[in-house]
Amino acid sequence: MARLPRLTLPGLPHHVIQRGNNRQAIFIDRADHERLLGLMADAAPRFGVALHAYVLMDNHFHLLATPDTTTGLPQFMQAVGRSYVRYFNDRHGRSGTLWEGRYRSTLIQTDRYLLTCMAYIDLNPVRAGLVSDARDFPWSSHGHYAGLRHDRLLTPHPLYWELGNTPFAREAAYVELVRGGVRAADQGTLTEATLRGWAAGDADFLASLQKATERRVAKAKAGRPPAASDS
Repeated sequence: MARLPRLTLPGLPHHVIQRGNNRQAIFIDRADHERLLGLMADAAPRFGVALHAYVLMDNHFHLLATPDTTTGLPQFMQAVGRSYVRYFNDRHGRSGTLWEGRYRSTLIQTDRYLLTCMAYIDLNPVRAGLVSDARDFPWSSHGHYAGLRHDRLLTPHPLYWELGNTPFAREAAYVELVRGGVRAADQGTLTEATLRGWAAGDADFLASLQKATERRVAKAKAGRPPAASDS
């Protein structure tokens, strides 16, 4: 079956997953983490990509980003990916591919899934058993939104600003949101949509998206199409 073209539209948040080839580690030490984040911080404004959230796991990473143009996110990922592979191979005396094919991504409905997706990203290290609290993991955007540090890579989404009228109120509200966890249904929706390339949102959102692109945005319903009417 032919692979669907990646669904990318400007002005909408995208959840992105990039995995290491054959589940191999893509970070060996602190310097590797810092290099990838530095490459992202430099490339994001160059390609018009606002990065809202991230987490760097041992063998993959997640991003939540809004591009200004249709080509911005693919160009950003290509530039960062190629530069990081060259750096990683040179530094660690290896050759060949580092990534498991192309990155996976999905469009998400802002009002329904954006904050949920941020929490989903922050909770990856907790689900993996690396930490018991998202605040304790150093390689995610959670520390920025929890008020623990400033991260130049990030552009907070307007929905984050609506969490409170002061920095303290926003930080406290966001920490509480993450501690509340992500519903299993939402976690499953975000994971499947990203890996399969379908948009995540309600029927009205999907219908509006479909008007903006010729590429199908959601999996077709099972069963035969309805028969044509005799009238």
